[in-house]
Order: sequence, then structure tokens, then C-alpha cells
Amino acid sequence: MKTIVITGGVGFIGSHLCERLLKEGNKVIAVDNFVTGNKANVNAFLSNENFSLIEHDITKPLEIEGEVDQIFNMASPASPVDFPRIPIEILLTNSLGTKNVLDFAVSKNARILQASTSEVYGNPLEHPQKETYFGNVNTIGPRSCYDEGKRFSEALLLAYKRKKNADIRIVRIFNTYGPRMRPKDGRVMPNFINQALEGKPLTVYGDGSQTRSFCFVSDEADGLIKLMNSNYNKPVNVGNSNEMTIKQLAELVIKQIESKSEIAFEPLPGDDPAKRKPDISLAKKELGWEPKISLEEGLAKTIDWFRQSAGK
Repeated sequence: MKTIVITGGVGFIGSHLCERLLKEGNKVIAVDNFVTGNKANVNAFLSNENFSLIEHDITKPLEIEGEVDQIFNMASPASPVDFPRIPIEILLTNSLGTKNVLDFAVSKNARILQASTSEVYGNPLEHPQKETYFGNVNTIGPRSCYDEGKRFSEALLLAYKRKKNADIRIVRIFNTYGPRMRPKDGRVMPNFINQALEGKPLTVYGDGSQTRSFCFVSDEADGLIKLMNSNYNKPVNVGNSNEMTIKQLAELVIKQIESKSEIAFEPLPGDDPAKRKPDISLAKKELGWEPKISLEEGLAKTIDWFRQSAGK
């Protein structure tokens, strides 16, 4: 049994990590300030003697008694609707917050995995994106609080590795979807599903030719855990390499829900990446990982969850 701390533990991916690691027999401590996380995501675990929940903002120093083996630093708002709403908080979470979690990791002699993002590649000029690509990020654009915050967090982890011998892992997470997504988080998957379930037009920005690659959350969690337990300590892409246009996704959602919704085209927001597809050859080589859940299967599970949530 390991003792594992998950910051952002009541969030979308964080709560799935809690569930998976508890099932594997670990002691899990979730840390969250509930700014975007939903306590309902972990209600099922509260009766588990190996699970505990601490309300805490990581921009303040983190203190937990006892031994800690691993830390997943998942804390950070990550949705486009959050960027104009709380940009300073996002920057501080990924800078000062990451420093505080690193200091905690060093004090506990614990391994830390930092959740970075495909957003560090910005609007990429390289396609697909490899970990060696330095990115094309607008440092002062509307998404910069998140993009630059995560780029800083990566640099900070490497600085702690070089100066303090911190035991680090860095994952660059690409578009992830599944149960427990925030229904109104502004990302394309919950937007489309909610609109189709309500019979409303699906809002596609631009002409819908921009591409994304969608990874089901159970595959994403599996990749994060494999990286944590590996010997590889440089950034690794974890995502699904099956690329599709946003218009194709809208059509697939309408088909699977059997909705009468149509597609409504709106102006494209600033700094929206034209293409996004991970090169996952490094994850395959170093982690023995690749996604298993098809988009059709994952979408069906996600739609079912949104239907049940809407009925509550």
C-alpha cells in the first residue's frame, strides 16, 4: 500500500485517479479548494477508510502528517470559461502552487507527477506534436494564463530536479473526456452533448475544420499511473492520436444521441489552435501505454453519464 496525495483530487481527472488508486489498494489523500472541483465526484469514496479529503488551496504551503510516497499535482482550473474569469488564480496555482507542492514533495522524499498540458504547444506549427517541440504560444493572449502557467510549472520541476534532486514526472495531457466532466466548462465535448440532449443547435466555432484528438478518461488515468511508476522523468504526451475535425465530432454526437439538433457556426475565438494531435510514440516506448477505448464507446459512456446527471 502506497500513500498517494492527489491535488485537484475532486476534479474530473483527479477523481478518476482517486477511484483507480483506491481500487489498487492504496491510501489516497485528495486535496482541493473546490474552485472548479465538485465534491460529488468523490462522495462514493468518503466511506472508504483508505480515503481522506482535505480542503486546501495549494497557493498556500501544504502540510500533511505522515509518510507520503507519491503526489499527483492535478490542481488547476483547465477550462476556457475559467481563463477570463480567474486568470490570476490560474497563474498562481501553476507557479506558486506548484512550488508549494514541490517543496512538500522534497520534504517527504516523495515522487511528484505534474499535470502539464498540450496547451504548452500553443497553436502548433509542428503536426503531430512531439515532446521535443518547443511550441508556438501567444504569451499575452486570452489563453496565456493557462498555457504559460503550465510551461512555467514544467520549468520549475526541472529546476527542482537539478538543484534539489526532486523525483519528478511530467505528463502533457491532451483533450480528455468522460463521466464527471463539468457540464458547463466550455469545452467542446460537454457543450455538444448538452446541446444535443436538449435539442439545441451545436455551436461550432469557425468552419469546424480545426482538429482535436479525444482520450477517454480511464485511458488517461492509466497513462498517468504508468508514467508515475516508470523510470522516465522528462515530459510525456498522454492522449489519443486519432484526430478528427470539430464538425465531425458534432455530427457523431448528434448521431449517437439521435438528436434533431443542427449545427450552428459561430466566429472562432482568439488563439484557438487549428490542429491538435499527440505523437504518443514515446509513451508507447517508455510506458507500454496506448489508449484502448474507441471514441464511439467512450462517447456512449459519457452521454449516459450526462443523461443521468441531468435527471438528478
